[in-house]
Amino acid sequence: MNLNIGVIKGDGIGPEIVAEAMKVLDQVGKTYGHTCGYTQLLMGGASIDVHGVPLTDETVAAAKSCDAVLMGSIGGDAKTSPWYQLEPSRRPEAGLLRIRKELNLFANLRPAVLYDELKGACPLKEEITEGGFDMMIMRELTGGLYFGERRTVEEDGVMTAYDSLTYNENEIRRIAKRGFDIAMKRRRKVTSVDKANVLDSSRLWRKVVEEVAKGYPEVTLEHMLVDNCAMQLVKDPKQFDVILTENMFGDILSDEASMVTGSIGMLSSASLNETKFGLYEPSGGSAPDIAGKGIANPIATILSAAMMLRFSFDLDKEADAIEQAVERVLKEGYRTIDIMSEGKQQVNTEKMGDLIAGYIR
Repeated sequence: MNLNIGVIKGDGIGPEIVAEAMKVLDQVGKTYGHTCGYTQLLMGGASIDVHGVPLTDETVAAAKSCDAVLMGSIGGDAKTSPWYQLEPSRRPEAGLLRIRKELNLFANLRPAVLYDELKGACPLKEEITEGGFDMMIMRELTGGLYFGERRTVEEDGVMTAYDSLTYNENEIRRIAKRGFDIAMKRRRKVTSVDKANVLDSSRLWRKVVEEVAKGYPEVTLEHMLVDNCAMQLVKDPKQFDVILTENMFGDILSDEASMVTGSIGMLSSASLNETKFGLYEPSGGSAPDIAGKGIANPIATILSAAMMLRFSFDLDKEADAIEQAVERVLKEGYRTIDIMSEGKQQVNTEKMGDLIAGYIR
């Protein structure tokens, strides 16, 4: 199979970690008889430096011509980078919001898995994490507060800011269906997270999710308020299978889940539209403070590449091979600095990529 992959290396550590994911993909191609064709795309600060804007129309068109897009990380240091002297609509993150909207990437999948080999990196008590855990956070990605109307005005001499949180039933229904579909392939439990005791948008969310649930009698549905969910993630993370939630809540909860797993450098993600197309990226940021030092953890990006093979190309066997290679490297005691523990062997970014690629069988 010819895999037509768009590549956004991005900013900060993005180019370093994407390079290792491409190395692993190329090894998969050699092993299983596929050809990886890459189209290099600019977005974020890298695009600002060249084009003056974080995302061009040409890049959007090129991304749409690909079967999937693999991305690194976007953004820089907000205190020192000249990118953040620009108005908000021209800063790096604006490119990310726009490409999600342009490509209709409404469903964000963020696995949070605690590997048994990394339980020492988890900040929770061992009795809580014994046996590990495996959850999928399903975040609606193109609606809600981040895409609502916003303005800042002066009223009666006082500066006042407005941000609108808006969802319609169709937006909720399509992410709910995707969440229940994913649950059917897992342990068949959905925890829908909202703030229905306060917000009208959450009350509509809960109503529509309950309607969708009727079509999935095999799946257990529970509702949970977002503040309680934040507590339960650190109290008993093993209770969760699929967490289904709106944009801002999902943004916050997925980052919390990343720390419960021990490192955000371990968390992959996929953003899908209504076809097989998806954008795949690590959940972490661009980490400009360690860019160029060769110490970034590439595993999240490599696992994102595995998700790409699974969801956009239906290459489950190849995706399994990557995931098994990651597990083997961890079992053999190799670690990047962010997940390093006593008695293990620390390796740099490139070496971790080499090790994982070497175990693709």
